[in-house]
Amino acid sequence: MTTRRQFLTIAGGAACLLGGGAALAASRRPKRPGDPSGVPDPLLVETTGGLATVRGTDIRAAGAAVCAPDGRTLYAAASTGAGATDLTGVHTATGQVIHRHTLAGRWVPRVASAGGAVALTAADEPAGRERTTIVIADGAGEKRRLELPGNYEPDAFRTDDEGLFVLDRLPPTGPDRYRVRMVDLGTGAPGPLLGRDKTPVPQGAEEEMRGERRQAVYAPDGGTLYTLYTHQPDHQHTRDLLAGGRRSDVHAFVHVLNLVQGWAYCLDLPEPFGHGPAAGHTLAVSPDGTALYVADLTSGRLTVADTELLTVQRVVPVPTGSGTACTAVSPDGGRLFLGADSRVYAVDLATPAVASTWQLGGEVRGLATSRDGARLYAGRPGAVSWHDPATGAELGRHPVAGLTGLRRALLPLL
Repeated sequence: MTTRRQFLTIAGGAACLLGGGAALAASRRPKRPGDPSGVPDPLLVETTGGLATVRGTDIRAAGAAVCAPDGRTLYAAASTGAGATDLTGVHTATGQVIHRHTLAGRWVPRVASAGGAVALTAADEPAGRERTTIVIADGAGEKRRLELPGNYEPDAFRTDDEGLFVLDRLPPTGPDRYRVRMVDLGTGAPGPLLGRDKTPVPQGAEEEMRGERRQAVYAPDGGTLYTLYTHQPDHQHTRDLLAGGRRSDVHAFVHVLNLVQGWAYCLDLPEPFGHGPAAGHTLAVSPDGTALYVADLTSGRLTVADTELLTVQRVVPVPTGSGTACTAVSPDGGRLFLGADSRVYAVDLATPAVASTWQLGGEVRGLATSRDGARLYAGRPGAVSWHDPATGAELGRHPVAGLTGLRRALLPLL
């Protein structure tokens, strides 16, 4: 069972290097001949030292940091060395510091909202614990501290910032499963979610997840969080518990969490999803938010689901691959790019069928498209490269020391 959502939180590094000042410094990498301006679009990447932004030839490390759902703002935490934490908010596309506050204690940011709220937990908290303290901060500094009996991890904010969805790990001192609950930030009390019919889930019918949370993505409007789960021994959905039955043929599903109204639903994935390694699975949402794509490159299957009906529309074959899978969708919604090993597969979503396959000559560590769709970015060991989305031809490459993953292309500051 994973203990941290990797696409929401990267913990590591002792200093925040975003912006100016003594605590904020930039590092520059050598230019590649033929690429004098460096990377054409600002990018968010993962490195061995935590999150970092790449703008042109400028690479700035953030260490322990999280991004808002739309990627426009990054919040980085750094220890002051005096038992306190500096929390800095930065516009990702420009590097402009928007605020900096000092919080008493040593804290690590876990999730952020589009409205500027950040949830942090103790930097040295044990995996098993009977109590959890969560700090809620915003542009004005610390807003409140939640003292919760139990073992909780922040998962996402409600869109109005009045509630915090959390993972409630059970049993607290030696967790082997977890359930999603919501903490009312007015009262500080955690409670069950709503069902898809927007009525409270009865006591005893809350879903308890086991296995691995592979990946999570926000809907384009930030109103829904989709989380892919694989390998679910003894898991029962709320609807199955209420019906008095159980499903034994489902080994993977997408947990759909509505961040506006607070309801949740599990979209089951058909066989053979969930049988292969979790790393071979990946998901993405269409730019208009109407379709959800889940691929299992170990078995060579792609599921297309309707996000309104929450039903699987079709399952189509795709090439197989090993290692860690990744994906990106073109801005016009016409193509889905799948990466695994050193290959990228371009899927024509109108068909849908694989239109072309490219060999990148190195392990693919994440994919992202530019806002105008003119470039497809690929993370690779120690570098990012950009390619013609139609042919796969490499247009440029720039070194990024310690790169472990490409997170996303960043939007310009509005």
